[in-house]
Amino acid sequence: MPRRPRIHLPGFPIHLVQRGHNRDACFFADDDFFTYQHWLGEALKDTGCALHAYVLMTNHVHLLLTPSEAQSVPKLIISLGRRYVQYINRTYRRTGTLWDSRYKSSLVQAETHLLQCQRYIELNPVRAGMVNDPALYRWSSYRANALGQLDALITPHELFFRIASHEQERQAAYHALFRHELDGNTIADIRLALAQGQPLGNGRFLDTIERMTGQRRETKPRGRPRKVGAG
Repeated sequence: MPRRPRIHLPGFPIHLVQRGHNRDACFFADDDFFTYQHWLGEALKDTGCALHAYVLMTNHVHLLLTPSEAQSVPKLIISLGRRYVQYINRTYRRTGTLWDSRYKSSLVQAETHLLQCQRYIELNPVRAGMVNDPALYRWSSYRANALGQLDALITPHELFFRIASHEQERQAAYHALFRHELDGNTIADIRLALAQGQPLGNGRFLDTIERMTGQRRETKPRGRPRKVGAG
């Protein structure tokens, strides 16, 4: 079955996942995480993308961003991938690929799913059993979004500012969203949309994307929901 073309639209948030080749590690030491963050920052500036949430796991990364232009997303992935892979190969005296050849992506309906996606991304280390509080994981956007820690990579989405009018109230309200894990259906919906390259949103949102792209977009159910874990 031919792969569906990815959808990149300016001004629409998009959830991206890139995994290590054969699900192998892509980060091996703290310096690797710092270097990835550096080149991510450079790629964001070069492409005009606004990053709302991220997490760097041992063998994959999640990014939630809004591109200024449709081509900004592939440009960011190519630029970031090239620079980081060169660093890894030089540092560890290796050759060959580091990432899977095809990243996964899903457009996100901001009004209904943006904050869900942020929580999904920032709770990844908790689902993986690495920490029991997202604040304890160093390589994510949670401390910036929930605790106000400075992170030059993050540009909050306008919906984030609607949580509360004052910064401290907003951080407290966002932090409160993490008192409970996302329910299994929400996690399954996010994963299915990524797996199928489909928009994540309601029927009205899907209709809008179809009109804009001329492509039929309908997420199809696939088997039983997977057991909740990291991903």
